[in-house]
Amino acid sequence: MSRIGKKPVQIPAGVTVTIEGTHVAVKGPKGELDRTFSELLVIEQEGDEILIKVPRTPGTEELSHEDFKQTKSYKAANAMQGLTRTLIHNMVVGVSEGFEKKLEMTGVGYRAALKGSDVELSLGYSHPILYKCPENITFEVPDNTHINVKGISKEQVGQVAAEIRAKRPPEPYKGKGVHYVGEHIRRKLGKAAK
Repeated sequence: MSRIGKKPVQIPAGVTVTIEGTHVAVKGPKGELDRTFSELLVIEQEGDEILIKVPRTPGTEELSHEDFKQTKSYKAANAMQGLTRTLIHNMVVGVSEGFEKKLEMTGVGYRAALKGSDVELSLGYSHPILYKCPENITFEVPDNTHINVKGISKEQVGQVAAEIRAKRPPEPYKGKGVHYVGEHIRRKLGKAAK
């Protein structure tokens, strides 16, 4: 039983949702997103709510509810219900409010600067790294050691932030590198501790 999957997704004012079978398109003030989901589920809109339901498959009509829960088709659909609900919720939040990840750089000479819409990173290598701005993503550099990644797709914002962090992950001795704001970096004591 998926507790998250059974919760309806609220549609805020200014957001329109179009459902065609298992294809969901969401349009809002910040942009539009669309995605196709599993054929095992039924996605319905009732008023200002979206419901994700697990239907009875053909040939299971005569089974009791408890016996139906033991079928492979129910278990597969039930496994997808919570994920589908969360993905639709993230689409609705993305087009209405947007998502943001904040990165911070620690280290001598580590800094970032905007070059048009792209971001140029100086991370202790012999050359600066230019990270091209993907579509539907915007970068903000409030100061030279912080980068804010903003966009309407939670998945894409997280992926871009992870790729920038991977250019110089934080090391465990001095904590130098690129990390998320608020991220705890496990530290090692080093030789001096012996």
